[in-house]
Amino acid sequence: MPHDPLETDPRFWVLSEALASYAADADDPPVRDEDTLEAAVSLVLRGNDHLELLLIKRARSERDPWSGHMALPGGRRDPGDADLLETAIRETREETGVDLVSEGVHLGRLDQVAPASVRLPSLVIAPFVFGAPAGAEARVASREIDQVHWVKLDHLREPSTRGSVDIPLPGGLRAFPCFNVVGDVVWGLTYRILTQFLEVYPDSELHNL
Repeated sequence: MPHDPLETDPRFWVLSEALASYAADADDPPVRDEDTLEAAVSLVLRGNDHLELLLIKRARSERDPWSGHMALPGGRRDPGDADLLETAIRETREETGVDLVSEGVHLGRLDQVAPASVRLPSLVIAPFVFGAPAGAEARVASREIDQVHWVKLDHLREPSTRGSVDIPLPGGLRAFPCFNVVGDVVWGLTYRILTQFLEVYPDSELHNL
């Protein structure tokens, strides 16, 4: 039987406590009106010597408004999903092969986010946080995914990782804040989710364990 990462890695226990204090509402946000789509993403942390975060790069597709972007594993809620937590788990398995049921533990969730642009779908996204053991492996398991990467959380905290990226919009170029990782940029909704997580992540406590 696989070991529970929450029991074998004290950093995950500390993080689950921090998330419990941060998110006072239920794990599954309320259902929105019929015109608003629901989605969920997973922040999967691998318990190596330095905690690592799983990121994906989406494959290029004319049907995907986030085509080619760096992102977190996740997607839209299916009618068969019992809740958005199940959506996050299913999408992570389908996209990266990481089975969060058998080799992970749910640590908590962050505040939901929504696209600010009216050009994007009316969508609310629930971010869920998971711990995975040091031996967890990810792979490209879907045609929707081009690459998978494990990125050290410490790297995301380095000032040199922060920057800005110019994005072409109908009114011209606009600069957005971003993380520079693995030769690419993380911006937009994923940047907002990761920034929120880094505000909750008790860095000093985890490094002292």
